[in-house]
Amino acid sequence: MKVAIAGGTGFIGKHLTQYFLDKKTTVLLISRQKHKSEHPLIRNITWGELEKSVKPLEGVDAIVNLAGETINQRWTPKAKERILQSRLDSVERVRSIIERMENKPVLINASAVGIYGSSENASFTEDSDLNVNDFLSNVADKWEAAAELIPDIRVVLLRIGVVLAKDGGAFPKMSLPFKFGLGGRIGSGKQLLSWIHIRDLVRLIEFCIEKEDIEGPVNATAPQPVTNDEFGRQLAKFMNKPYGFPLPSFVLKLMFGEMSMLLLEGQRVIPDVAINQGFQFHFPVLEMALKDLLDPEIKAVK
Repeated sequence: MKVAIAGGTGFIGKHLTQYFLDKKTTVLLISRQKHKSEHPLIRNITWGELEKSVKPLEGVDAIVNLAGETINQRWTPKAKERILQSRLDSVERVRSIIERMENKPVLINASAVGIYGSSENASFTEDSDLNVNDFLSNVADKWEAAAELIPDIRVVLLRIGVVLAKDGGAFPKMSLPFKFGLGGRIGSGKQLLSWIHIRDLVRLIEFCIEKEDIEGPVNATAPQPVTNDEFGRQLAKFMNKPYGFPLPSFVLKLMFGEMSMLLLEGQRVIPDVAINQGFQFHFPVLEMALKDLLDPEIKAVK
């Protein structure tokens, strides 16, 4: 297989690149600037080069678009505009590339579970109605709508939950207070966390590429979401640390402003498409994921 990745130098992109390299898959990394790589299976190409010619991408089986500015910053008006526009710009660039290609690849376009809005009670599957009523849901909705406009190809909209990994994403920041014995629930603790282990995420991306009947929204989350309180209790248990130092909502709002909703609100998202298509999660429950991330003696699932 031959795969192109936009945003391949980011947290998820690095893991996805390494996963494909381990399987002897050729990877074309699309970025703004030229990067050098000595790996024989990696080719680097810039957006600027692809504006002139798409020939380097001819023959790829898939384009995985993960490009977009991080949401982990204070959401000033200018930051909000950058977050949204970076995603729309990347989709527009991908559209221009694919329209000029003779052999059309499948597009795996990143999205987020935030598109469902927040709820402490409702469960959301790929068939659920969307509740576009805040910044994140609005960004994800426009992001997906732009990708769906690309004609004549199969588009998979990967609605990604909170990704758990040792070396990036939310997990190192979430576990840091526990290292100092200061772990506890955040806000009410009732908000739901729809999560996925990084290795299941990259495997799911490959699965969506290979399964030709998968199209449209795909929830990239583990089958069993947990509340913030349950997550904290399990994390404290595995780290052998106390649990009971709650962080009030108003403190987070003072610290992060509107971005605090990432920690204070959530949703129960169920990966119906992945389950019904036969995808096997290596880490279906939080206990298994935390055991893998926190116990150095447990061998990684291959």
